[in-house]
Amino acid sequence: MKITRRDALKAMAGTAALAALPLVRSEEAKPAAAAPAATGPGGSFRHSVCRWCYQKIPLDHLAREAKRIGLESVELLEPLEWPVVQRHGLTCAMAMGTTRIPEGLNRVEHHAVMVPGMIERIGACANAGLPNVICFSGSRGGMDDELGLANCAVALKQIVGEAEKRKVTVCMELLNSKVDHHDYMCDHTAWGVELVKRVGSERFKLLYDIYHMQIMEGDVIRTIRDNHEYIAHYHTGGVPGRHEIDASQELNYAAIARAIRDVGHRGYVAQEFIPARDPMTSLAEAVAICTV
Repeated sequence: MKITRRDALKAMAGTAALAALPLVRSEEAKPAAAAPAATGPGGSFRHSVCRWCYQKIPLDHLAREAKRIGLESVELLEPLEWPVVQRHGLTCAMAMGTTRIPEGLNRVEHHAVMVPGMIERIGACANAGLPNVICFSGSRGGMDDELGLANCAVALKQIVGEAEKRKVTVCMELLNSKVDHHDYMCDHTAWGVELVKRVGSERFKLLYDIYHMQIMEGDVIRTIRDNHEYIAHYHTGGVPGRHEIDASQELNYAAIARAIRDVGHRGYVAQEFIPARDPMTSLAEAVAICTV
């Protein structure tokens, strides 16, 4: 059975409602370990892994193994999960926000719930020492892309003030609408870059998912070089199939990792592939490929 991120996140979220306020209040969100500095060893980026790809592995065990392999983060976690990875000296480099892939900021009817929800989540991230929080555009549903841009910008301009104050970066993810997330609006780099320009804040940028953008656009290295100032975070994944990032797929991840390093990225690159072999062996190999 094909597993998508949407399926996995729904399974992990359980009965959490879209409109739920953050689960960690200020007094409960004290970080168990300080978040790492922004610069990786040797002046390169830092390594993370997306939790949903390893949903059969208990989070505590995944964090322990990630630490052993040399990662500094397990991400796409909800607030109650943050202390689990922090106990192992890890951070959550990309926290879950309060938007969802199909229902996002491109519809004004969502703003009354999503805007305050994201503002509270930003505060929880800041209290826990986490650097980034994810958001989504939502699906088109017949909406014109220009109207979607305008609506997303309206919402984000209400959110970024808190992000600037609390020093947390809000990241909208670029996803493919061809294979995995049909009808998703933020499916091309140019659309996302235009949104970043309209919002006009250093605390709103893109999460460039290499797997998704290879499917939609290709020309990954040139795109990274031309648009890196609008990108705060990266995800990996083998194409086709979203499995290991080794020689079995079409992307040269060692070259992509060098390009990410060379444009000056000093944040995180997260492995987001579904292992087809032994999970921890594949994860260790992927980290080695991307260590440049």
